[in-house]
Amino acid sequence: MTKRNPFEVAQKQLDECAQIMKLDSASHAILRVPKREIHVSLPVRMDDGSIKMFQGFRVQYNDARGPTKGGIRFHPDETIDTVRALAAWMTWKCALLDLPLGGGKGGVICNPKEMSQGELERLSRAYIRAISQFIGPDKDVPAPDVYTNPQTMAWMMDEYSKIAGKNQFGVITGKPLSVGGSVGRGDATARGGVYTLREAAKERGIDLKKATVAVQGYGNAGYYVAGLAKSLLGCKVVAVSDSKGGIFTEEGLDPEAVHKHKAETGSVINFPNTKAISNEDILELEVDVLIPAALENVITEKNAPNIKAKIVAELANGPITPEADDILHKNGIHVIPDFLCNAGGVTVSYFEMVQNMYMYYWDEKEIHEHLDKKMTTAYHSVLNASKKYNINMRQAAYVLAVERVVDAMKVRGWI
Repeated sequence: MTKRNPFEVAQKQLDECAQIMKLDSASHAILRVPKREIHVSLPVRMDDGSIKMFQGFRVQYNDARGPTKGGIRFHPDETIDTVRALAAWMTWKCALLDLPLGGGKGGVICNPKEMSQGELERLSRAYIRAISQFIGPDKDVPAPDVYTNPQTMAWMMDEYSKIAGKNQFGVITGKPLSVGGSVGRGDATARGGVYTLREAAKERGIDLKKATVAVQGYGNAGYYVAGLAKSLLGCKVVAVSDSKGGIFTEEGLDPEAVHKHKAETGSVINFPNTKAISNEDILELEVDVLIPAALENVITEKNAPNIKAKIVAELANGPITPEADDILHKNGIHVIPDFLCNAGGVTVSYFEMVQNMYMYYWDEKEIHEHLDKKMTTAYHSVLNASKKYNINMRQAAYVLAVERVVDAMKVRGWI
């Protein structure tokens, strides 16, 4: 099967949205392409003394609503089309959460697993030197993404600060706490998803204290969401899976104990007193809530008719194909779309920017309260739009986000 070009997918989603909302041709044309793309070549001295060239990108998709915001990925298969698509999706995600930000994304073609810490530091600093004139706290604010982490962000922030001649903590988010990072960032994506799940359950009349949950994917997001679904909402997590397989028990799992088992053995499989199930089976379990938290395109037109959950909360990016979306919608299954469900991460990144500008830092309780308010408001805005236009939740999320970006472009006189 040929892999779909992610940017063509992003453009197709926008085209469908433009049709629903009868978007004018000028706005549509502007939103189909990035506003700015930076391509850089990065010479880096390797540990053996040789110089190796790396290719890097930064895409600033649309900044009508404010400075662009988005992660930096270090990946051997990075492509400009992936970065373009992710920058477009960040534009819609920020608008949907009503953050005063646009969308951006960055990437460097490299294999971090084959590089030493010294080589990664030199690459990180070279990337920032190459794009420094295009980024800044009020221009474009990067963050961690695939194979980058708080340490990478600290190096990048330090390099930018050297160039600026002063501390510029606000140029990067996802930093360590000692240099302007924010508390509450670790579980922010999962916590935001749990807040939207709580609202969806109210809408659907589901008592979460009696609800069963299955989580496909037990990485960081999956582990956090399983724990929070149990501790915050009182749900019973009956099944989880990772790349090696899944486990199921009607009695309910202890997410902490499963996490410990995975840390010791490398997988959730063979956890005591559970039944082994496959990654495909976990999607079709008779549960109230299904949370795909791993890969894209796991629910397709083939297995969508077999999905029995009442709510599907997309913590992963793109786990449901467009064809499957239609089937789930027709079958009355309530989908919380990815760029609403997993927007907790960028929202707390925005809070980090605010705290850096303020030079005053909130405690965890305040972060959680602000995040809850943002996610709850966004969920109900999407729900209302889906009812107003009689469309599914993903289409409603798109319409709402695009409306907000177009409004900003119009009042600024771009159109």
